[in-house]
Amino acid sequence: MDKTQHVATHLARNLAALRHVRTLTQGALAKSSGLPRSTIANLESGVGNPSLAVLLKVAGALGVPIEELLASPRAKVRKWSESDVSSQSRGNGVTLRGLIPEPMPEGILSVMDFAPGGAMRGTPHLPGTREYFTCLEGQVTIFVAGERNDLVRGDVLAFPGNVPHSYQNPDATRGARGVSVVILAKAGV
Repeated sequence: MDKTQHVATHLARNLAALRHVRTLTQGALAKSSGLPRSTIANLESGVGNPSLAVLLKVAGALGVPIEELLASPRAKVRKWSESDVSSQSRGNGVTLRGLIPEPMPEGILSVMDFAPGGAMRGTPHLPGTREYFTCLEGQVTIFVAGERNDLVRGDVLAFPGNVPHSYQNPDATRGARGVSVVILAKAGV
């Protein structure tokens, strides 16, 4: 198989996958891109030889760069051991560990481990920030702007991240664990 055929195969696979993810029929994609449905069908069959203009129309209708339409399959798999993921002690008996080891510019994902009786103050963020805390084990009390919220396993609390807040494990004999998801507000918005 020559390089041109590889690109056509990648285009066919990527186009069909992107269309399905967006729950579009071939007809709907054709209409939004201003192309005949037969052109979309030919591209998805791997036999099409589209012009740059056709690729631009399809990419625009799907809201992706042309590179994503033509990309070869890539499985970028990486495994981190627990010791590779940074953790930090915060407050009295609370450890924060990244839920994912790579940076996430739009937010912060952390696993929070509470020793018996552990507590910490939260860091207020910009107005518009939203925080979610899911209790995974034990009990966690979260004070938000002075209001007490008691959580047990499976409970989720959402609150504005710009107000004063703190976390506490009220159980003096048993640890607790939760996941914190912070969706950061955009500065200047």
